[in-house]
Amino acid sequence: MSSSLASTDTSEEVVARQHFSSDSGTVLRVGPLKPSLEATLSEHYDADLLPDGPMRAQFLAAHADKITAVVTSGRTGVDAELMAALPNLGAIIHFGVGYDTTDVGRATELGIGVSNTPDVLNDCVADTAVGLVLDTMRRFTAADRYVRAGRWPVEGNVPLARKVSGARVGIIGLGRIGSAIAKRLSAFDCVIAYHNRREVSGSPYRYVGSAMDLARDVDVLIVAAAGGSGTRHLVGREVLKALGPNGFLVNVARGSVVDEDALIDLLQSGQLAGAGLDVFAREPHVPAALINMDNVVLLPHLASGTVETRAAMEALTLQNLDTYLEIGDLVTPVVEPRRPTARKDA
Repeated sequence: MSSSLASTDTSEEVVARQHFSSDSGTVLRVGPLKPSLEATLSEHYDADLLPDGPMRAQFLAAHADKITAVVTSGRTGVDAELMAALPNLGAIIHFGVGYDTTDVGRATELGIGVSNTPDVLNDCVADTAVGLVLDTMRRFTAADRYVRAGRWPVEGNVPLARKVSGARVGIIGLGRIGSAIAKRLSAFDCVIAYHNRREVSGSPYRYVGSAMDLARDVDVLIVAAAGGSGTRHLVGREVLKALGPNGFLVNVARGSVVDEDALIDLLQSGQLAGAGLDVFAREPHVPAALINMDNVVLLPHLASGTVETRAAMEALTLQNLDTYLEIGDLVTPVVEPRRPTARKDA
């Protein structure tokens, strides 16, 4: 099966589809999910929501042995402690492309499959990145606030902004989403370079061997890398300093990839020109320092937040769940599952 099958689904089609009916209580919801997905999981799969607080231990004592699949999101995930509490867990299914909140290494050791929803959200995330580049460099929403506050007739024109067309753009993470961002910005005649763990074969864009060297050579640095321990603070203080006082940062990846404290410090001291952020280190909490800066554009992690994309993500999540419950496989695996009967705790 292909994830592209999900891309044409509408919300109504997702709800109307006849899903695989699991044995009572074998599917568990962990953390908040899209309301229509929660409803489908509850109604068609008899999936309970894992409680928080003191009720969690009581729930697990009563139901843990029956759970074979968990549906969660990149914001919540499943840690090693919860995996240990679910002895028959065979698959962790994520609504969303991110899965850095799940202990993938431990899941691999235990033979637990892990899936996400790639590809179906590439366009919307790339659109958001381009929107943040335009807004951050041209200061559109800052100018909107200026007009609404009645400052234009009193204080005159706003300060000049920076041109986007022809700008030098660096992309950290030239995967599916990074490539979609590059394609869009090519239409603006931007000069595009990128940094990855390894060079992308056949890419038309210039490869740069380190994030530091990339930042030093561009006007705007776009972060589109995967989250997780391997990329934590990949964009740290020294990389941000290399971007310089005329440079802009845009992050549509994960808040953990950027050193948020260093970012705030450099913005406050004038060592960065501005930032466009859809993600933060401690979501949904955004530092007051960022909120109070007029040269920072803040979005509430909405890059994939369109009706069409979220419906496609929901459909692909349910395809992964159905396929696992039916035949023990996943449609879009990050980690291939072993059969539940083959799992041995390490």
